[in-house]
Amino acid sequence: MKKPPQDLSQLLHQQGNMPNLAEKAELLLHLDHYVKKVLTGPVIEQLKVANLRQGILVIETTTAAWAARINFQKPKILQTLQAETLPMLTAIEVKVNPSLLMYATKPKPAHNHISETAAAHIEALAEHAEGTLAVKLKRLAALASRSRQS
Repeated sequence: MKKPPQDLSQLLHQQGNMPNLAEKAELLLHLDHYVKKVLTGPVIEQLKVANLRQGILVIETTTAAWAARINFQKPKILQTLQAETLPMLTAIEVKVNPSLLMYATKPKPAHNHISETAAAHIEALAEHAEGTLAVKLKRLAALASRSRQS
C-alpha cells in the first residue's frame, strides 16, 4: 500500500534543504519589496531581487538602460539597506535578464466598445438566426447603443 502524501507545511519544517530554501525565498521576497520602496520612479517595475550571497545583493533588470539607472542609485540602496535591514551587506550587483520582460507584462484591458457599423451587422445576423443565438446576438448589438450613452 502506498504512503499517503505529506502535507507541504510538514515538508518545509523537516530537516534538509527545504526549510532553508523556503526561508531564503521569503527573505528575497522581503528584500524585493524593500528595494522597491527605497527606489522611486518607473524603475521599480523593471527589477527583481534575484539573490543574496556572501554579502552581495543581486538585482536583475530587463535592459542595460535600466541597469544603468539602478547603478546610479546603488549607493543610496546600499546605505539604506545596511542601516535598516542588512548590516552585513557589502555590495550590490546589477545584472541584465531580458527574460524578466515575459513576467512583467501586464494584461491588456478589455475593450468593450462596439461600433455602430458592427452593431448593425450583428443585428442583421440576429434577424436570420434562431433561438438563444438570436437573443444573444441582439443583446450584443444593444451594447453599441449603451456604450454611446455612457
